[in-house]
Amino acid sequence: MNSSSQRRRRPRRGRTLWALAVLSLLRERDMHPYEMQRQMHIRHTDDLLGLKRGSLYHAINQLQRDGLIESIKTSRAGRWPERTVYRITVDGDEELVVWLRDLISTPVREPSQFTAALAHVVHLAPHDALQQLQMRAVNLAATTAALHAVEHGVGELVGRPAVLEVEYARALLEAELTWLNAVIDDLRLGRLSWDVDKINDQMNIITNEVENHSRVVSA
Repeated sequence: MNSSSQRRRRPRRGRTLWALAVLSLLRERDMHPYEMQRQMHIRHTDDLLGLKRGSLYHAINQLQRDGLIESIKTSRAGRWPERTVYRITVDGDEELVVWLRDLISTPVREPSQFTAALAHVVHLAPHDALQQLQMRAVNLAATTAALHAVEHGVGELVGRPAVLEVEYARALLEAELTWLNAVIDDLRLGRLSWDVDKINDQMNIITNEVENHSRVVSA
């Protein structure tokens, strides 16, 4: 079995979005870390993916240890610190393609703080929940407008393929905003409500109904 086959089967759990970004950038051309950061900032990749700068060098070191990238030269200009230029290896090129195919083709349910909060929203009074959701809607609208500006501004310069992730993020936010406005209307008009003082009774009813349903299904 060749090294490429072994690499395809190695778990990627330890890999981060930084590693994905580094491999992608180095597939375009050789770069030093500062240029990688600059390119991510220009493309808004760092903000969109929530990349923390301190993790870049960790990703680079890990990729280099795994033989997916390699250093090709180190130089110094004036008083600037030394800069090491990296390039992607043949194995790294193959790993990137296989990894991308897996990420794009396989849906994954990722943790969401908002989803977790909705699971416990009945601990807020309906009018309180309404206020918080209205505030979220305002913030979502502002974020959506900002992404729309990036999408068109950067897209006009480098083309739509380079901003598909921004377009996707904007579409998700617009879908959430549509759902959110519907829930806000239901709360505001009284079509959706609950009694905070009767949470235990309500949860017991739900639990009993679920257990009864499970027994019927398994019978």
